[in-house]
Amino acid sequence: MRTYSLTVLLWGCMLHAIPMMLSQKRTNKHLHSERITGLSENDGKTLHRTKRGWMWNQFFLLEEYTGPDTQYVGKLHTDQDKGDGNLKYILTGDGAGSLFIIDENTGDIHAAKKLDREEKSLYVLRAKAIDRKTGRQVEPESEFIIKIHDINDNEPKFTKDMYTASIPEMSGVGTSVIQVTATDADDANYGNSAKIVYSILQGQPYFSVDPETGIIKTALPDMSRENREQYQVVIQAKDMGGQMGGLSGTTTVNITLTDVNDNPPRFPQSTYLFSSPESAPPGTPLGRIKANDPDVGENAETEYSISSGDGSDMFDIITDKDTQEGIITVKKQLDFENKMLYTLRVEATNTHLDPRFLQLGPFKDTALVKISVEDIDEPPVFSRTSYLIEVDEDVKEGSIIGHVVAQDPDITKNAIKYSVDRHTDLDRIFNIYSGNGSLFISKPLDREETPWHNITVIATEINNPKQSSQIPVFIRILDINDHAPEFAKYYETFVCENAKAGQLIQTVSAVDKDEPARGHKFFFELVPEFAVHPNFSIVDNKDNTAGIMTRRNGYSRSKMSTYLLPIIIFDNDYPIQSSTGTLTIRVCACDSRGNMQSCSAEALLLPAGLSTGALIAILLCILILLVLVVLFAALKRQRKKEPLIISKDDVRDNIVTYNDEGGGEEDTQAFDIGTLRNPEAREESKMRRDVIPDTIFQIRRTAPIWENIDVQDFIHRRLKENDLDPSAPPYDSLATYAYEGNDSIANSLSSLESLTTDGNQDYDYLSDWGPRFKKLADMYGGEESDRD
Repeated sequence: MRTYSLTVLLWGCMLHAIPMMLSQKRTNKHLHSERITGLSENDGKTLHRTKRGWMWNQFFLLEEYTGPDTQYVGKLHTDQDKGDGNLKYILTGDGAGSLFIIDENTGDIHAAKKLDREEKSLYVLRAKAIDRKTGRQVEPESEFIIKIHDINDNEPKFTKDMYTASIPEMSGVGTSVIQVTATDADDANYGNSAKIVYSILQGQPYFSVDPETGIIKTALPDMSRENREQYQVVIQAKDMGGQMGGLSGTTTVNITLTDVNDNPPRFPQSTYLFSSPESAPPGTPLGRIKANDPDVGENAETEYSISSGDGSDMFDIITDKDTQEGIITVKKQLDFENKMLYTLRVEATNTHLDPRFLQLGPFKDTALVKISVEDIDEPPVFSRTSYLIEVDEDVKEGSIIGHVVAQDPDITKNAIKYSVDRHTDLDRIFNIYSGNGSLFISKPLDREETPWHNITVIATEINNPKQSSQIPVFIRILDINDHAPEFAKYYETFVCENAKAGQLIQTVSAVDKDEPARGHKFFFELVPEFAVHPNFSIVDNKDNTAGIMTRRNGYSRSKMSTYLLPIIIFDNDYPIQSSTGTLTIRVCACDSRGNMQSCSAEALLLPAGLSTGALIAILLCILILLVLVVLFAALKRQRKKEPLIISKDDVRDNIVTYNDEGGGEEDTQAFDIGTLRNPEAREESKMRRDVIPDTIFQIRRTAPIWENIDVQDFIHRRLKENDLDPSAPPYDSLATYAYEGNDSIANSLSSLESLTTDGNQDYDYLSDWGPRFKKLADMYGGEESDRD
């Protein structure tokens, strides 16, 4: 029987395979049988060979090998290898051929590259040996593991490059601030490569660090933020347990001390001085003060108040939340003449106290504030804020109704003059004496028209008119019983024809413009002449009303359609006022229930059976007939109209108005009286174009008046005739009167009178009168003219 063996050498260690005997039955599950058929050299028998089972151990290899040659891993060998080169060794698995190389002839395995345990800590490989000629495995494939041994090639690394932390100031020693953490990529299970120790490189003596946990703690007591607020601490993490040769890493921790209220406010000075004019209105700021507090935020919030002083009622202080300043303001109106200097004790107090530091208190401070009042020229001041004056409405003009008083509040006490603002008294009913402020009446008052008057009185300094003030004066007009009562309204009263005696037909009431203090009370009665009225009576209801009653049965419209009933109304105020009102009572037809049907007396003349609709129809017919008659008359009148034609033969009397005053009969240049008798003058008159006359009136033929009368009387007579003439035209016209007057120096030139002479007259003398009579001389100057 033949025996096979395989040896693998790793770092000088030889591992031998255990040979197994040939048997028919295999009991180890790791063993596999294979039948091999062949002939022996002696007798040619068939042989059966059993493969060996390989048991591989775990092998170790150092990482990061830096030697000049490749790192030797081990050797693969089988006892079938005779050294003749017939066997070939093959390596497969993790990194085979790249990281791990095997010599296929000798079975030597080497690491071709540096290995990094942090990248891969173990490799699983498989080895086998095959016959080069037949290609058959002479040994079954076996698996083995190569584990990389760790070396300290990674420094510790913190989880953050920089840490930020904060801690309240004044914290005790050992107060935890923050924990820093570092990690090492080396194998923590192999040696001390991953064992980290923390230490502080910068930040002492203020802080310390726990070497194992990395917790940073305070190392000094009572660290003050006001002294130093920011700290930078450098922490180191070192592996190999902190021993020499270990790798290390660092990080920076920025630590901030947060504020606590451990400082009280303090005024930088003990006394403050301010001034204020006495005219400063309430709320006026005078100045600011501030108590310094080195704390910040709400720990520095300060509240200001006035704790004492003689000016605590006159001044106030408020806190500016943005600047933490105290603003001193005026609380009440100041008066220089009353007090010139005030003193205040101002207190500044922290609003948010920390019980842990109360022993450092008290957390408040005080300062003295002095305020001086400055004098200014003030306007006059009235003794009251307003005045109310009551006056009777019957007060006489010029009567004094009240007084207003004002004075100069300054030390100089300037004189004052008074006046009424006329914008508030446009009717100038009131006036005031400028020297003493006495108000008096300038016009009568009427409460019923204006019960209240609101005026404004102005007081002005005489030496400085710019300084003035005004005050409202309310004037109430008191009522005087100066109006008589009268009916409340107009009453439309009627009585039925079939009324019975004692029947109420109307209730009347009264009103009065006066307003007596006790209220209105009216009395009603008939006038003395009708104290016993045969038809009606009046009953006073004692409630400012009265009832009108009938005194007999039945009334007749045909006999009396309307009754007038005078009633006297009295009031009860002093002096008693009364008035008489007349009540008109109509007699009407009523139905059986007393409802009025008709009150017109003409209704009695209509047929008894004529209805209201019939009456309306008759009235419409009459109206239509009247319209037709008017239209017919208008058409007929239109037909008679003729156009306005002005003919030369239409000679009518016209009036010509001359606004010239003549110089007498000797003055022939100023006025030509010949126009009065010249019919041609009518041609120069112009008819009115705005009114067209209906007809062209005939020229009136009046008998000539040859009496020896004056021209003025003649014209007046003719004017009177035209005014009284019913046929005179309704438009302006020119009337010509054939009258020339008496005693002309040229004697009569009328051709009408020439008919009374016995022979021809000689007119040659007309040529001697000049160019004005040339026309007459040509007309009457020769025989040819006479014949013509």
